[in-house]
Amino acid sequence: MPTANKVIIAAVFADTHTNIGKACKAIQENNPDLIIHLGDHDRDAAQIHELFPEIPLYSVRGNCDSVPVAPDEEVVPIGPVKAFITHGHLYNVDWSVDSLVYAAMEKECKIAMYGHTHCADYREVGGVTVMNPGTAGRGRTLSWAKVTVFENGGFACEIKEF
Repeated sequence: MPTANKVIIAAVFADTHTNIGKACKAIQENNPDLIIHLGDHDRDAAQIHELFPEIPLYSVRGNCDSVPVAPDEEVVPIGPVKAFITHGHLYNVDWSVDSLVYAAMEKECKIAMYGHTHCADYREVGGVTVMNPGTAGRGRTLSWAKVTVFENGGFACEIKEF
């Protein structure tokens, strides 16, 4: 009998800005293997972790974090795939994702995740998949990302509106 490929699901949120209700509902409904919070506000990530302590959570600080606890950036293993996570403001993502892509390449990451712009983004640039889940807290359109990673190193991303 053939066995199914093992998959890892990551729920990715950014820019919650003290509004974690929708993110928590998405976590409850999708039961991810890990949670990634891309900043603004890192206190929100801590709160989410308190509510879902059984799910590993990775977070970075954003530009609105006055007393940050989380790091500026981090490399996160999602099964066999490495993801570079940062809020994005230190990489000038408002104008271009080039420096973000170079940073991911230097760290040998296949995915570069960022927030900051409040605009969802999913594309390939220079062999790196660039992904912004949009804003989960404040904005005209609220969204998050569901990242599925397969044991063979393949992955897919869905931007999901709340």
